[in-house]
Amino acid sequence: MRDGKDKGSIQNLKEQFMLLTQLFWTFFCIGPSTFGGGYAMLPIIEREVVNKKKWMQEDEIGELISLAGSAPGGVGVNAAAMIGHRQAGIAGAVSAVMGVTCPTFLIVILISVFAILFRNQPKVEAALKGMNGGIIALISMAAYRTARYSILDTTTAIAAIVTVAVLLFAGIHPLYLIISGLICGMAVIRIKKRLGLQVKMEKKSVTGSYPELEYYI
Repeated sequence: MRDGKDKGSIQNLKEQFMLLTQLFWTFFCIGPSTFGGGYAMLPIIEREVVNKKKWMQEDEIGELISLAGSAPGGVGVNAAAMIGHRQAGIAGAVSAVMGVTCPTFLIVILISVFAILFRNQPKVEAALKGMNGGIIALISMAAYRTARYSILDTTTAIAAIVTVAVLLFAGIHPLYLIISGLICGMAVIRIKKRLGLQVKMEKKSVTGSYPELEYYI
């Protein structure tokens, strides 16, 4: 009996180690996409986590993005921590965060070392300008995917439009908008329930849309 328990424990440790390694390597490969900020990373995280690894359902990504964007810190790192914790607890969160941050750390070191040599090179400047267009596309795709999961009805559509307008023209700090959104959302849901109106809390799964779409820097 004891030998069987020992073998089972060893097997569990091996499986946990393999999962931690897989989390680290998956997010290590995602890490270089942080050009342009964490939101540029979200489409790639969705492709890897939902379509390839099957760690999450597609309709859960909207909630993940909302939580990752609302919490302090980088949205990509927050998303990695949440996914890692969901799969393997605290150790999984640590592995995922280490994986997603290591490439950025290494790239910054390399850029720092060669910055003096290449900073005045026209080809390098042109390459960086061209990269900006790709980043805009990735961030736009992340916004589109988020909207698909988050805009459920007229109320949420109005909230999204008003929030964008306020950010563009009023210059209010995003933290105040997040807090206002939480308060307004709870108030609207309570009012709708009292009036007997239908309250939508989630959207039907849209699995199957563009399953083969790939995202590259």
